[in-house]
Amino acid sequence: MTRFSRFAWGVTAYNILVILWGAWVRISGSGAGCGEHWPDCNGEVIPTAPTTRTLIEFTHRATSGLCLVLTLAMAVWAYRVFAPRHHVRRAANVTLAFVLAEAALGALLVIFGLVEQNDSVARAIVVGVHLVNTFGLVGAGALTAYWASGGPLPSRSHPRRNVFGVAIVAVLLVGMTGAITALGDTLFPVSPTDGAGLLAHIRADLSAGEHFLVRLRIVHPLVALLAGGFLVTLAFSTLDDAPRASWTVIILVTAQMIAGTTNVALAAPGWMQIIHLLLADVLWIALLIQAVECLADREMSC
Repeated sequence: MTRFSRFAWGVTAYNILVILWGAWVRISGSGAGCGEHWPDCNGEVIPTAPTTRTLIEFTHRATSGLCLVLTLAMAVWAYRVFAPRHHVRRAANVTLAFVLAEAALGALLVIFGLVEQNDSVARAIVVGVHLVNTFGLVGAGALTAYWASGGPLPSRSHPRRNVFGVAIVAVLLVGMTGAITALGDTLFPVSPTDGAGLLAHIRADLSAGEHFLVRLRIVHPLVALLAGGFLVTLAFSTLDDAPRASWTVIILVTAQMIAGTTNVALAAPGWMQIIHLLLADVLWIALLIQAVECLADREMSC
């Protein structure tokens, strides 16, 4: 079980790297690097004369394919090691389902041309759904590893179950609005030297003549601020029962606030967007573990 847990954590870490590379595909404008072909690339299994954009997109597809292989291996291993209906088995199967959904969403973006300079409402919706799916993927993978190492199960009747449910929904909303904002920052970049400062940029973004992706930029920071305050308050209330998980959430929320502020101040450079997304994935995992530990079937008063 220890070997399986380590493997599951490794698969989760690898999946996060694939997700980050997928973000770089968007940032670099390489989403159409393989044309509108899927799963082949410009009509070839392996591109013979690839451009830089093609290499970026093809690398993402290849690493995503390995993600599917590794997750399938994890699910098969869980089937062999754990008893029928065991929660580790179920978590591994859910992880595999999210990987398959991730592949379907990626294919949808390519086939329908929701890449590069496409600024449609449809792309914004799919990007938001894509973010939720990636959170589901890394969250299920992390719980697979966590439970395989002996982590507790949450109680369905715990009095604070709904509170953690609100926290989880809040983080999903932050992630979705963040993904849409990142899309807007990619398609409608802002120079840090333009205008008369942050307030001037906000007023300009909210003007009626701006694209909807630009006008939505203000939503993510507001949602993130409210959700961050809620998460920190909740974490401080659970310090006595889950100190490590709670402090991890507090530290990661603080780091995210700093990263988000830096991202805005620097006009969302690609490297900062990657760091911001990495912190979001790690914070999501930390929140799930905090919730599981606080809602466990044992004597505690989270």
